[in-house]
Amino acid sequence: MRITDTTDLWWKSAVVYCLDIETFYDANGDGVGDIEGLTDRIDYLADLGINCLWLMPFYPSPDRDDGYDIMDYYGVDSRLGNHGQLVELVQIAHDRGIRVIADLVVNHTSDQHPWFKASRKEKDPEKNPYRDYYIWRSDEPGDTSDQVVFPDKEDSIWEKDPKTGEYYLHHFYKHQPDLNLDYPPVVEEILRAMGFWLQLGFDGFRVDGVPFLEQKPENADPQYAVDPHKFMKSLRDFMSWRNGSAMMLGEVNMTRSDQLKFFGGEAADEMQMQFDFITMQAMYLAMAREDAQPIVTALNSRPEIHRSCQWAMFLRNHDELTLDKLTDKQRQEVFDAFGPEKDMQVYDRGLKRRLPPMLGGDPRRVKMAYSLMFALPGTPTLYYGEEIGMGEDLEAEARMAVRTPMQWSAEKNGGFSTARPSRLVQRTVPGAYGPEHINVLAQQHDPDSLMSWIRRLIQIRRSCPEVGWGKMTVLEHDGGKSVLAHRLDLDDSSVIAVHNLSADPTTVQIPTAGQFEDPHITDLLTHESPEIPDGGRLTVTLDGYGVQWLRVRQAGHLAIP
Repeated sequence: MRITDTTDLWWKSAVVYCLDIETFYDANGDGVGDIEGLTDRIDYLADLGINCLWLMPFYPSPDRDDGYDIMDYYGVDSRLGNHGQLVELVQIAHDRGIRVIADLVVNHTSDQHPWFKASRKEKDPEKNPYRDYYIWRSDEPGDTSDQVVFPDKEDSIWEKDPKTGEYYLHHFYKHQPDLNLDYPPVVEEILRAMGFWLQLGFDGFRVDGVPFLEQKPENADPQYAVDPHKFMKSLRDFMSWRNGSAMMLGEVNMTRSDQLKFFGGEAADEMQMQFDFITMQAMYLAMAREDAQPIVTALNSRPEIHRSCQWAMFLRNHDELTLDKLTDKQRQEVFDAFGPEKDMQVYDRGLKRRLPPMLGGDPRRVKMAYSLMFALPGTPTLYYGEEIGMGEDLEAEARMAVRTPMQWSAEKNGGFSTARPSRLVQRTVPGAYGPEHINVLAQQHDPDSLMSWIRRLIQIRRSCPEVGWGKMTVLEHDGGKSVLAHRLDLDDSSVIAVHNLSADPTTVQIPTAGQFEDPHITDLLTHESPEIPDGGRLTVTLDGYGVQWLRVRQAGHLAIP
């Protein structure tokens, strides 16, 4: 690997931070976070060490699905600010070494979008050029309740339009009609919108709802059979023409074989990055069992991907914590361990909780979990507030439980806004994980805080390309089933990470020699250089939920760290 690769393929060496502008910081005191507020906090993100900012939807919207119901692909929600402020935000982020990506929501629009309003005026496509922007049928669709995304809100993926008497397709909510992605004018509009945001300085997109791009509903007109890979290739080609360094990160919660296809296989001509939902779910199962094997199995199931592609690692995101790739029995194990109450679960497939409350607030276990996430091969992705250990509001509906205002201080509204609490876009987290107890100000200069730990992990991750680029080997050891030890090899350097998923302390002997005749070890957490005994096996003592990061190089190799 050349050092220039870390710039040309920057997403492989990135640390991604996701936030919703409306819940991050309110600068004008109206109760809603805004672009000006986020701009004021860019230096906070730069100090944390992240170098890629993912913005959740900021477009005009009726806000019936937290902004994912879009009315205008070119606009900025007036509650948040305007285009000028957004350009300033991107410029300042770039100045601080932070790239910015936007949510690209192309599966559906709001039913208030001008395209959908126009599509309802006349059902004859010959007379109405907008009719085929969406997917319609005239006959009764039958029972499709098993295909809905939100079973507590919808009982069909088809909704009858009283104005035309026909049914339109909606995989999500009925107020979010699916776009016809096989219709050239729709694709042209999406490309035009991508070009607009790239021209304004964005560095790529997080592509929403990729599994639903393949629109082949049973008994639908064959003309609506969308080829999702043809569609994704068209997006990738256009993006690369407009900005050769831009990246697409896909929400592809699918089987490994399908994920490989959305990378573009050997051609690598679709998405550069995808979230690894399978390994994420395996991590929770492994923590529930205190057994590392589910993680090993998940990592070994990864297909070989092109050198330019990358997996995105995460422990939390803005949606429900889905456990859909586990078996029913495995899912129940995770429910029993981390969300035994019904109000902690959602859609019978996931959890509406953040990590610290799930782990009982044990700082050792929380720090171990984030260390593990950063150490696994891929690009780490943080959801805002994870760096301070925010909790959830279980009284909020479904996914909104983890979309609460950022907690900056112990002051009113957690320092998020000066507005009356009743005017906040959403209330702050109540109870033990509220801002009175968990906030940035209290942790920022505390060397033992979670925030300091996350900052340290980010520093290690950004200085160790082995994690994003290296070849992984799971190491055999004698430390028991609760210990995961793995090595990442890249050129003339290796990183070894050891994690104890159990509360019981243990001692582990791990091989360190590998490819080096005279290896030199650096402890990346303490910066000490332990001696390697004869035989090349290093004894590592781990506390309960203990971790160890080691870098191994040939003796005499001058490098930092």
